[in-house]
Amino acid sequence: MKFGAGQSPRRVEDVRLLTGHGQFTDDVSRPGQLYGATLRSPYGHAEIRGIDTAGALAVPGVVAVYTHADVADYGDIPCLVPLSGDKLTPRPMLANGRVRFVGDAVAFVVAETREAARAGLDAVEVDYADLPAVASIEAAIAPDAPLVWPEAGTNLLFDWQAGDGAAARAALDGSAHVTRLRVVQNRIAPTSMEVRAALGDYDAETGFTLVTGSQGVAGMRGVLAGMVMKVTPEQLRVITHDVGGGFGMKTFVYQEYGLVLHAARALGRPVKWTGERGDAFQSDTHGRAMVSDAALGFDAEGRITALVVETWSDLGAYQSQYGPAIQTVAGGTIIGGVYRIPAIHNVVHGVATNTTPVDAYRGAGRPESAYIMERLVEAGAHQLGIGVDEIRRTNLLTPDELPHANGLGLTFDIGNFPAVLDAALKQADWAGFPARKAEAAARGKRLGRGMAYYVEIAGGGGTDEFADVRVAADGMVEMAVGTQSNGQGHETAYAQVTAERLGIPMEQVRIVQGDTDRLDQGNGTGGSRSLAFGGGACLLASDEVIARGTELARADLGVDAVDYADGVWKARGGNASLSLAELASRHPGGLDGRSRYSTGKPAPTFPNGCHVAEIELDPDTGMVAVTRYSLVDDFGKLVNPMLVQGQIHGGVAQGLGQVLLENIVYSDDAQLVTGSFMDYGVPRADNMPPAILFDTRGTPSPTNPLGVKGCGEAGTIGAMPSIMNAIIDALDGTQLEMPATPEKLWQIARSLTLPIAAE
Repeated sequence: MKFGAGQSPRRVEDVRLLTGHGQFTDDVSRPGQLYGATLRSPYGHAEIRGIDTAGALAVPGVVAVYTHADVADYGDIPCLVPLSGDKLTPRPMLANGRVRFVGDAVAFVVAETREAARAGLDAVEVDYADLPAVASIEAAIAPDAPLVWPEAGTNLLFDWQAGDGAAARAALDGSAHVTRLRVVQNRIAPTSMEVRAALGDYDAETGFTLVTGSQGVAGMRGVLAGMVMKVTPEQLRVITHDVGGGFGMKTFVYQEYGLVLHAARALGRPVKWTGERGDAFQSDTHGRAMVSDAALGFDAEGRITALVVETWSDLGAYQSQYGPAIQTVAGGTIIGGVYRIPAIHNVVHGVATNTTPVDAYRGAGRPESAYIMERLVEAGAHQLGIGVDEIRRTNLLTPDELPHANGLGLTFDIGNFPAVLDAALKQADWAGFPARKAEAAARGKRLGRGMAYYVEIAGGGGTDEFADVRVAADGMVEMAVGTQSNGQGHETAYAQVTAERLGIPMEQVRIVQGDTDRLDQGNGTGGSRSLAFGGGACLLASDEVIARGTELARADLGVDAVDYADGVWKARGGNASLSLAELASRHPGGLDGRSRYSTGKPAPTFPNGCHVAEIELDPDTGMVAVTRYSLVDDFGKLVNPMLVQGQIHGGVAQGLGQVLLENIVYSDDAQLVTGSFMDYGVPRADNMPPAILFDTRGTPSPTNPLGVKGCGEAGTIGAMPSIMNAIIDALDGTQLEMPATPEKLWQIARSLTLPIAAE
């Protein structure tokens, strides 16, 4: 069947995944493989005085135990966006004399079985000398705070800013009203369904092979080969099969990836490491973790005059691969949203703590920025006595003001933000809220309503993308892409794009990914970039198939001109023709080729939308139910509306989870308190709203040939502020921070003296 852009065929990958035929990293085994396990620090900060591995080596089945001395010749796990100058935070493959967070890798045990490897961990004896630790931003920036990196002389590793500080502060001073908030964004664990795993192999002739769940094999190979293993890219093959969720976290190189490769070469046998959930909580990069002081100025009519934000961003114990960029160049330049703001200034301080490193988590700085801005706008509306819808309508940029430079280095290109707002109000039955609130009050419940208008900068991670196409003799088109699906549905969306361009059925297109031997170029998946760039590469590759086929068909048919349509080249003005299959069989490899789609310069898209949430709070228990949730988004053109809705649903779930449930907690001495699902809450089906009402008002993006805008992170970006604003509204404007747990809400509800009023 022909399913082009704009239609919603079922995901082609679902048959494989839902019937148990998916292949994840731990499903892959090699003959004679060994098993690895990582010994992690139980201390938040400690000196390593000595490591005795003799007991572990005596455990039956243990083959080797590696410590820092064994892997000292390899490179450190790198930070690719170092904003700290000479304040370096080198992270070796295994800890060198000091551990800096609970979960820091100390030793790697390799054995004949998983059980023996784990038993070996228990037999390694490490002499630790406990050191003072800092487990929070407040502790880290306090006078005379213990230093995570004594060599740096401070826990403040960098200061970053954008905008005009003097102008913004002057405008704030001249404002008729200033809304000020301290906004705390809780630390989050990504908790992907599939834990991290890695399988390493080595061949003296061909080099290393790593099988792991990633968000792009080419990028993984580039960092791991040259910077860590110190080999050429050609000496490392990286393979990624199915991936059970990534959310940014699986972009990065982790210590175990180098360790299994080292062990495989040293022992002459493949080595597999599969993490457990405890490993994930301790060592997978965390997200968010920041505190902001924010001020938003207004004139007497409620027009925004200035925005000033100062943020302290928790980096953890090491600067992760992209960690310093998340609250700065990734999210810090979008903080004012699509509002008309004459003067703006954003300052971010990077802070080291004795905690797990922090990096990109679904949205990577954009949810954080939208959360700050939408909390400010909502609070300002209440303080000024202006409707939260009206204050946004007053300040949203209009289409005739675009393109618009936002004062932080971005230029919004296209959109109709007021129209999206109005459509969202209608979808949410905005006018019917007072009646619903009165009905809830009659039942002794507090009903709250919150809104958020978000914008995201999507499409980071490079200005190009690659596709490699092969056409088989039966006409089957195999398109290799440089991105990597983590559950988004790439196999379906790319097949639709390719099939429509070639005029063939979707079933005649096969999308492949995740093997540097098949395609060694690509910028991977992240920042909601895949369809804008990967889709562009598929279009270009399809066009080049048609162009190559046109020349071959002219020669084979002996005519001057041919026309191509629906998989067939036909002689112009005649009946002679050759199908895609016929031409491919006549010229094996003649239609094949690699294509590079490039924008030449950064070409972001700006998805945006309005989310409206209603929550019902039981003041007797503090329990919250999200009773209504609706949104209208501008994602440009939709290739597959069903896939887009799926992305939105998942994003809303993760935003809701952060608002209501999720929270990584460390004790004052940097012990991880929430290190399992017994202590760390994640959203379940009964936490979700009964329905998510979804609609779009798309303005096609001018920066890519499909006209699409990224959608993978948008649900999270809109959900966090809209749900929290609804909770605050239910509590008569009482400000609180995430997660809004039942205990917090019960305490606040008890303290309120105002009667529940039906407005």
